[in-house]
Amino acid sequence: MRSRVLHALPGVAFLGLLLLTLEAAVRAGLVDKSFIPAPSAVAARTIALIVTGGAGGPLLKTTLLLFAGYGLGCLAAVALGILMGYYRPVYLLFEPVTELLRPIPKPALVPVLMLLLGLGAGMKVTVVALGAFFPVLINTVQGVRAVDPVMTDMARTFGHSGPAVLWRILLPASAPFILAGMRISLGISLVVVIIAEMISSTGGLGDLILDMQRSFQVTDSYAWLVIVAVLGFGLNVLFRWAERRTTFWNAPAAE
Repeated sequence: MRSRVLHALPGVAFLGLLLLTLEAAVRAGLVDKSFIPAPSAVAARTIALIVTGGAGGPLLKTTLLLFAGYGLGCLAAVALGILMGYYRPVYLLFEPVTELLRPIPKPALVPVLMLLLGLGAGMKVTVVALGAFFPVLINTVQGVRAVDPVMTDMARTFGHSGPAVLWRILLPASAPFILAGMRISLGISLVVVIIAEMISSTGGLGDLILDMQRSFQVTDSYAWLVIVAVLGFGLNVLFRWAERRTTFWNAPAAE
């Protein structure tokens, strides 16, 4: 724990220096505070939103949509990725479709999904699930393919069934790959859900950020951006904590 804190100190100090420099520039009139407010003003407004409970509703709405879409996307990706990695006919069946859809920026699908699913939660959950799906799928396929065939052959020799081989060999061995894909997808999912809320204008953090920008409430707009940044940072810290404990045999890679 102490070593992690020491390793984080240079980055924290650099961030603090940037904020102090910006604060001084705004106070000296070198930066127009109508467009870039002082960090102290943004911090005060952010704290006010949290203390008064104004951030609770939008934050909860965005987080629930994020977790719903992210969970569905990851579950589907792991299931299909294991099949594609272990059974070559399944890989040959789905690989062309995967490579066709994977490069499409998922926010570009929001207008199409709005026509199909409307502006509600279903559309947002779907686009978030699509954003989370492909990085986890690719990593799962690679993780399963990286498993030493001797391990699976030995398990069958000792009479283990297919589900037992999956549960005891393939999943533990490919877990570091899967979790790496899930960590990447978590950041992508947060970006996608914010953009979906901005486009659909049906509430949440993304809708609030855009609304503050349209009404020229600059300090509030930056305050909501800070809340999104803290949410993303917190989710990443929690994920890394869970990753270290679920793949304890692969601790160096999990760091």
